[in-house]
Amino acid sequence: MYVVGLTGGIGSGKSAVGNCFRELGIKVVDADQMSRRVVEPGMPALAEIARHFGDEILLADGALNRALLREKVFDNEAERLWLEALLHPLIKDATRQELESATSPYAVLESPLLLEMGQKATIDRLLVVDVPVEVQVERACRRDNNGEAQIRAIIAAQISREERLAQADDVIDNTCPVTALPEKVAQLHARYLELAANA
Repeated sequence: MYVVGLTGGIGSGKSAVGNCFRELGIKVVDADQMSRRVVEPGMPALAEIARHFGDEILLADGALNRALLREKVFDNEAERLWLEALLHPLIKDATRQELESATSPYAVLESPLLLEMGQKATIDRLLVVDVPVEVQVERACRRDNNGEAQIRAIIAAQISREERLAQADDVIDNTCPVTALPEKVAQLHARYLELAANA
């Protein structure tokens, strides 16, 4: 299966681009969804997290309290590394299975931390959705209802815009109006169909 990796910083518009590929009939595997799936109630990883952090990490309905978990690991490297060691292999397996089940001519792996998590080795081509940092901050604050300081901290924790662009095979400049996205994606889609056919 020919796989295009889709990434970009927070607030860049990855999801909107992923939706354009879905509308063209392409299987898009969302790494964020995979990371949620492996910690659903009843999954072994959730029980392991509750054992490690205590039952306070669970909501009343037994689901993971993601906000509290984020708080516990954000400034604590040892806890963050423990959590990553538990979850990354599980997310990787779930993602691989999803990509392998694709029936479209190629598949897209949408992942905000594609480069940070070493997923580049699992893709054939890298598409980066790019906007200036100020646009990221403004969009993410508006969308997530978070403060500017928190968004800037997330941006600082991600790979830099320059590094991301340096590794890209293709770039979508997403400072354009959202109505321009489908046309940009359609052009890339035609190219990816060609590349997948020749792979």
